Amino acid sequence: MNLANRNLVTIDDLSNGEIEALFSLADEMANSPNEQSGLCQGKIMASLFFEPSTRTRLSFEAGMLRLGGRVISAVDIGASSLAKGESIADMAKVLGSYADIIVIRHPWEGAARVVADYAGVPVINAGDGSHEHPTQTLCDFYTIRKERQTVKGLRIALWGDLKHGRTVHSLIYALARFGATILFCPGPGLEMPEHVLRRLSTEYKGELQRCRDLNQEPERRLFPIDAIYMTPSSPHQLAMLPDISIRVELKAGVDALYVTRLQKERQAPTVEEQELKKGYPVVDKKLLKGKEFKKTLVMHPLPRVDELTHELDADPRSMYFKQAAYGMPVRMALLALLLGAKEVTIPEEEDSFVRKIDYPVYKRDSGVKCPNRNCVSNQETEVRYIKPEFKIVSREPLTLRCVYCDHELHPRYVASSEWHQRKLESKKYHSADSHFAWKINPENLIIFASEKEAQAQQFKPSSYARQ
Repeated sequence: MNLANRNLVTIDDLSNGEIEALFSLADEMANSPNEQSGLCQGKIMASLFFEPSTRTRLSFEAGMLRLGGRVISAVDIGASSLAKGESIADMAKVLGSYADIIVIRHPWEGAARVVADYAGVPVINAGDGSHEHPTQTLCDFYTIRKERQTVKGLRIALWGDLKHGRTVHSLIYALARFGATILFCPGPGLEMPEHVLRRLSTEYKGELQRCRDLNQEPERRLFPIDAIYMTPSSPHQLAMLPDISIRVELKAGVDALYVTRLQKERQAPTVEEQELKKGYPVVDKKLLKGKEFKKTLVMHPLPRVDELTHELDADPRSMYFKQAAYGMPVRMALLALLLGAKEVTIPEEEDSFVRKIDYPVYKRDSGVKCPNRNCVSNQETEVRYIKPEFKIVSREPLTLRCVYCDHELHPRYVASSEWHQRKLESKKYHSADSHFAWKINPENLIIFASEKEAQAQQFKPSSYARQ
């Protein structure tokens, strides 16, 4: 199969079979890196890193050079035309005429999607704010596969800053898709965002249990478990008894411990860094002496700070430098596939662990904005290219998910575009949680952020509009 001209903005842009095929090509390139120099000859990669990067940026650039291509780059947003007020969409259109493929890291969540929408060439997301980092997930999965041959049925613990760590936000969906059991081990106040957990519990076939609601004190003393996602391969009888099921999972040990640093650059200005550091969990030799970590792979996307001690570097369980080394063949394979320099055979996929849901989309000009202030849709408010757009993921209660950054919101008031006989006096708005609101077809739905906004558009309150 030819994957040419595809984008990789989120990990969901690749199927499980495509990921496996990419890994087979990465194996080939890892075994003969110097024999790939003619694959992308004459091709140009635009490397746009508007946040600091060492491993991701240099592995992409080195990978492109090893493929025989060339690299043009921009690494300082202040030295680019974006600092002059140029829109991301305009930048993407221009760069699409200069380069054959674009790799972008940007602080705004959803920026990579905008570039993909307007560039006209393949775009790879190298990290957009706290949203996703899909190529790091590919490197992480490749590492696990090399060491354990499979992900299905493994117990993977995500450790540290789960709130802001974009690497774990991509990783969690991929782990669920491949049938892993996931343990959530956050630092205090750094739990996985609720919109991520809700998506996990509704769109995947496993079972999410919040450990804070269970009697888990003996296990919590071992490591700070906040929640556990149990793979569908777990015995049905255990799934009916979550308290017992979690204990069984923990006693079986942890197959991989994925450690992340405190993302201090993404903390709110009012948050005291020293307070977060006080309770931040540390992985060291003492922790790994526990029997549940006897055969654990210790992983980290790097860079590390204080959360992973240097004494572990010589431990055979430590995988983080291997992860970084695997970055080049994995990204070489990705570049070659998206540029059409290689074709692959996609293997047949096993039973899917995903519930496929075709959500309706809401994209009217009026109504609501994404609640995430770092979303790209809130950063370029004067530019007509980017308009708020949402998936309607639930009607009871009405829940919208931003298509750019995945954050959710719950609107208060709604109306229908089909009011009775098109008479002005019949233009009514309703409370979003009223039973009448649930009857409005998605294509007719109009959402208001406030009653004032509804009234400004000449809608009047119905008997279903609570004051």
